[in-house]
Amino acid sequence: MMREMPDGATDDLLRVQNLVVSFPGATRAAERIEVVRGLSFTLARERLGIVGESGSGKSMTGRAILRLIRAPGRVAATRLQFDGIDLLALPERGMRKLRGARLSMIMQDPTFSLHPIMSVGRQIGESLSLHESLSRRERKQRVRAMLEAVRIDDPDRVAKLYPHEISGGMGQRVMIAMMLIARPDLLIADEPTSALDVSVQASVLQLIDDLVTERGMGLVLISHDLSLVARFCDRILVMHRGQVVETCIASELHRARHPYTQALLAAVPRLHETRDTLPVLERDDRMST
Repeated sequence: MMREMPDGATDDLLRVQNLVVSFPGATRAAERIEVVRGLSFTLARERLGIVGESGSGKSMTGRAILRLIRAPGRVAATRLQFDGIDLLALPERGMRKLRGARLSMIMQDPTFSLHPIMSVGRQIGESLSLHESLSRRERKQRVRAMLEAVRIDDPDRVAKLYPHEISGGMGQRVMIAMMLIARPDLLIADEPTSALDVSVQASVLQLIDDLVTERGMGLVLISHDLSLVARFCDRILVMHRGQVVETCIASELHRARHPYTQALLAAVPRLHETRDTLPVLERDDRMST
């Protein structure tokens, strides 16, 4: 279901046209390898799911939007526009002002995303203080409230801990808190609940959904979990080898027509499984057309 937009909001929060992300080949003479190839889509203030196998270009798409891909990687596009702002033409200083405040990305692995010698509370508070002028007391209260929102018990104690002192699941919740505390306009979530148990996963998704609903926020949810994306999102893009092979309304995913999407759905285990073996994806040219 599409969300109502705040007064003055544009129809499309994000416009991506002919996005290409490439890296050098194995040798200097080798052609560059395109991991995202001519990707185009628009995002309103809605929940968009991007699914596909590992290596299909999902995460690279998210990083390219936030301009987090550094040399020797290259990002090119006919259009990469956020709320009317040309992201490719924006100076790095201007891009830093957008990241964290209006554009945020929850990374897949908190182990490599959290600063190892900064306490959890300080890291979350720093992401807030970069974009808002708050007193120390106000910042501490916001951090505590955010940790509670992602279901962390004893938030005052956890805020004093360092990344190596918390579990992987708790680290992922800390990352989610850090990215949501500034209440961005666009959130890109890369497997945001992969390390969480089912009950916490549901509460975190509900928190994200509340922000989408209350603020008219846009969400790009990157995931391998087809069932989760079908339940949670409004639309779905299916990626294969750096390209979108199918776009559909989330509730209609089970009616997918593309061979690759059908193969992904067939490979999902069922609760009452009767098949002796799960189907294996066929690697032929039909999958990329």
